[in-house]
Amino acid sequence: MAPNKFLFLFLLFACSAEVSRAQEGGNWELGIMAGGAGYMGDLNQNNPLKISGFSAGIFGKKNFNQYLGIRLNYNYGQIEAKDSESGNQQFRDRNLSFKTSLSEFTAIVDFNLFNFKLGGGTRQFTPYLFTGVGGVVFKPTFKYNGETFRLDRKATEGQDNAYNNVALTVPYGLGLKYNYKDTWSVFSEIGYRTPLTDYIDDVSGKYPSLTLQSNTIVGNPGLNLSDPSIGQIGVPGTQRGDFRKRDTYLFVSVGISFTFVSSKCYSF
Repeated sequence: MAPNKFLFLFLLFACSAEVSRAQEGGNWELGIMAGGAGYMGDLNQNNPLKISGFSAGIFGKKNFNQYLGIRLNYNYGQIEAKDSESGNQQFRDRNLSFKTSLSEFTAIVDFNLFNFKLGGGTRQFTPYLFTGVGGVVFKPTFKYNGETFRLDRKATEGQDNAYNNVALTVPYGLGLKYNYKDTWSVFSEIGYRTPLTDYIDDVSGKYPSLTLQSNTIVGNPGLNLSDPSIGQIGVPGTQRGDFRKRDTYLFVSVGISFTFVSSKCYSF
């Protein structure tokens, strides 16, 4: 056999083996998503599907086989809530409100329930479950007379120091994925997050003393950020929020992803 032909066959075999190893080791996926963001907590205690803002995100994912994958996510969203829009008269009288951005980084494990095509299976469609861990940065604010105030810096419940606006968060949820063309897939998912904080909405404990409340009066005419209630119902020492120790937020998203296998072959 001529040396050139021998070299060609050798490199062809090496290339095929490399592709095979890459496929056996899984593949990589990149995706983007967008949708809505919502919140459950002291200002929305009963509606787990209430959307109050938008969300957008990007991820990179390693698919190990047709069932299991791990992704690194970045999500950005905005949520808000207002007692004045509540159907509960007591909440309307309390008159609290907030708005915050959510900047979240997470590591998430996906588990496909069906034998999904792009991981080496045969099904073009699969539902999936996911969970993981991450961190979220939040900055609750209140706007009054055209000026925006950072609630986490106002000690609205008499905290000695501003509470930490970075928290660990635990994502969990479910989704549906469909491989519609070669390596392209579309998906939709809903994911709840349990952050290890009760201050996403700046409301957690009790109304502070009147002396401390004087430090939270802003604007002209003045507004008490600790107690903006109608009729000043916030008696110092009484409960300002509910008794749950954690707030919850969620992202509802649709997106598109591209899956590829990386391999390197020599060219002639």
